[in-house]
Amino acid sequence: MLPADASPAAFDASYRAHVNPEWVRLLSILGMNLRYRSCLGAELHAEDGRVILDFLSGYCVHNTGHNHPRIVAALVDELTRCGPAMLQSNVAEHAGALAAELARRVGGGLEKVFFCSSGSEGVESAIKFSRAHTGRNGIVYAHGAFHGLTCGALSLMGSEFWREGFGSMLPETYPIPFGAPAALERVLKAQKIAAVIIEPIQGEAGIVLPPDGYLPEVQRLCRKHGALFVLDEVQTGLGRTGAFVAAHHYGVEPDMMVLAKALSGGLIPVAALLMRDAIYESVYSSLKRSIVHTSTYSENSLAMRAGLTTLAVLDEESLVERSETLGLWLRESLRSRLSEYEMVGEVRGLGLLNGIVFRAPRSVGLRLSFEAFRAVHSGMFGQMLVMRLFNKHNILSQICGNNFLVLKVAPPLVVTQEHLEYYVDAIEEVVRTVHMSSKFWSEALQLAQRALAV
Repeated sequence: MLPADASPAAFDASYRAHVNPEWVRLLSILGMNLRYRSCLGAELHAEDGRVILDFLSGYCVHNTGHNHPRIVAALVDELTRCGPAMLQSNVAEHAGALAAELARRVGGGLEKVFFCSSGSEGVESAIKFSRAHTGRNGIVYAHGAFHGLTCGALSLMGSEFWREGFGSMLPETYPIPFGAPAALERVLKAQKIAAVIIEPIQGEAGIVLPPDGYLPEVQRLCRKHGALFVLDEVQTGLGRTGAFVAAHHYGVEPDMMVLAKALSGGLIPVAALLMRDAIYESVYSSLKRSIVHTSTYSENSLAMRAGLTTLAVLDEESLVERSETLGLWLRESLRSRLSEYEMVGEVRGLGLLNGIVFRAPRSVGLRLSFEAFRAVHSGMFGQMLVMRLFNKHNILSQICGNNFLVLKVAPPLVVTQEHLEYYVDAIEEVVRTVHMSSKFWSEALQLAQRALAV
């Protein structure tokens, strides 16, 4: 066993040997393989003395910031009291309270909650529950979607990259364009659809917001054709978009909703599938079936305490309101500062879930470099932006998983105004360098060459 004070090289060697060697290689190529000694709020303190600003939030896990002291204290208290963490044969004392709080905040008649451990598991549960309730098999999802990497959720993935090499997926799953209700209605008329499962804002597709009226129309069509309307709010929930859930922005009331990621302050795996009473009762329909769908770590006391405390922190620190206010300032500032650069298409988002959309340049000099570079690997341009922000400006970020030309801008909701101002200055410097410096493109080509074997 490696001691706690082992060298970074020793930890890397162990990870490379027993976990994922290619991940170590990729981080090393990007110059992002740091060892962190503490992470607090929006700041990541590395052992080499650098302080990295987090503008990724663990893909929207750390809404309340890293290691929020209130949530840490609740977990320590739960551990030290040596209570019933996972008996599997008792009424979990905090689960009902957390479920009631979630139901109250989400509203719309979603009164029952199934707890599990991840967003993927929540989506898997939604597939099962929708089939049980409707007696149908078909599931509709949107192009560009990201619902998780377990086999059921993977069957609803809007990019073939994630499915490649893993064999057959679930049958009777139907992709449609996001934002096109006519295409949805054609499928609903032609197939026996149990549920339409979509993200209210597509995260990995590039922070794609729905067109005006789209989500209400999806809801109407689902009601008309007897399909359940399911929102995947794994990334958008818990205040990320400036409302408790993104559904509140669009005035819709889904039949089921998946929450995860930020629900425990980023400290304990937890997810929640909220649903209407009738759906729940169609699954847990008798004493015999009271255990028909369970999960080992569901309702464990640490996750439930973390969830309750996370909700309290969101309230006490007005983080949902901060997300809306700071997000507006951030988008306006980015649009003002980046609009003159030809490779910036737009800045879009809600709250503190935002994306900077890049595009192929029009000018000949830049276009030749860009196309030559993109031909090597479609994601390398975006990774050069990520790498430069990290190594030159101490900012952690990432491109979207299904759209490599969109840079995510998603800091913790506890981010300060000073942090945001620093980010705007930094990204403008990076974008200016892309447009003005031949050194950026030469370094980019060198990176691409090193990454060819990855």
